[in-house]
Amino acid sequence: MFTRAITEELIESTKVYPVVTIIGPRQSGKTTLVKQIFPLKPYVNLEDPDIRRFAQSDPRRFLEQYQNGAILDEIQRVPELLSYIQVIIDEKQKNGMYILTGSHQISLHQEISQSLAGRTALLKLLPLSLSELSSAQVKMSLDEQLLTGCFPRVYINHINPAKYYRDYVQTYLERDVRKIVNVKDLMQFQHFLSLAATRVGQILDINNMSNELGIANSTISQWFSILEASFISFRLQPYFENFGKRIIKTPKLYFNDVGLVCYLLGILDVSQLTNHPLRGHLFENFIILEIVKTHLNMGIEPSIYYFRDSHQNEVDIILQNANNLTPLEIKSSETYHLSFLKSLKYFKTLVGDRCPHGFLIYAGQHEQGVGDFEVMNYNQISKVIRNEFNY
Repeated sequence: MFTRAITEELIESTKVYPVVTIIGPRQSGKTTLVKQIFPLKPYVNLEDPDIRRFAQSDPRRFLEQYQNGAILDEIQRVPELLSYIQVIIDEKQKNGMYILTGSHQISLHQEISQSLAGRTALLKLLPLSLSELSSAQVKMSLDEQLLTGCFPRVYINHINPAKYYRDYVQTYLERDVRKIVNVKDLMQFQHFLSLAATRVGQILDINNMSNELGIANSTISQWFSILEASFISFRLQPYFENFGKRIIKTPKLYFNDVGLVCYLLGILDVSQLTNHPLRGHLFENFIILEIVKTHLNMGIEPSIYYFRDSHQNEVDIILQNANNLTPLEIKSSETYHLSFLKSLKYFKTLVGDRCPHGFLIYAGQHEQGVGDFEVMNYNQISKVIRNEFNY
């Protein structure tokens, strides 16, 4: 059993909100977490057809069974319950009554904003973080970690990653894609998903993908919205302001689990990964996920961006904290080179005192300060974020 870093934020949220909603990818550990933290609350799985039918046909009577609240798992399956929950919590004025979980980001956000605005904390739970794996004494090489990914079930049940992600993709296509939108050709969508994996860590060119797949731009854009709604991928927006230079304003593509990307790329063992041309992009994705998870586990939406101009000057991550901007460069190399700091120095010349320092995150063990910058091993990324933002 893993101790999840979001636990404290979850418990504190129940003290000040009548409803706490936890969203995230399927199998990221939402159900296990809420059942573990709230063992005395009735648990209701709305994926169960009989339970779902009862909730849909007579929501008032359904909720009357749970006078003191309940855990309602996969609430997006019966979103009409939210309006009835609003009435109940407004009448009872009691915090921590309902714990809701969901796997569909966009539709659930819309329903919550309509029915439970101001009445629920909204937390996001992604798969396991480096700190959570470390606390559970999971020790792996970097390439083993990238290949395995971070879904709890892989570790708990000792599942071969390739088999796990094969089943995950098939379940995702059959259950989630069909529910979110009417995709007539699932094989074509799976081809799109595999092609998207080859763009990991790169500026997203929808026109190029459209030409390669022979599918309209509008369809590609819609399908990326599906990936984001179901927590498969996300787009990292560029940071730009008037530097007197042409700044790239197109987002970069990342995924919510690197093990899944490895599977989609056909990487089935460590030897394939070690020499794979996208290994650096996978490592970059992995570190960006750690930054995102560190924030989300404290209930904070991260303010992170990347920077790139028309002269190919690029910084992998820009962390914004009020007026301060902290650049992070990510390198999968185990050996430090002074040239790794070039982009950090360039960015500091652009923003001056707003960038008091920066970080090089790499796979090597030697850590040191170099002028205004710090060279850090990737295992320290959560510590870097907490110190940077005084969390």
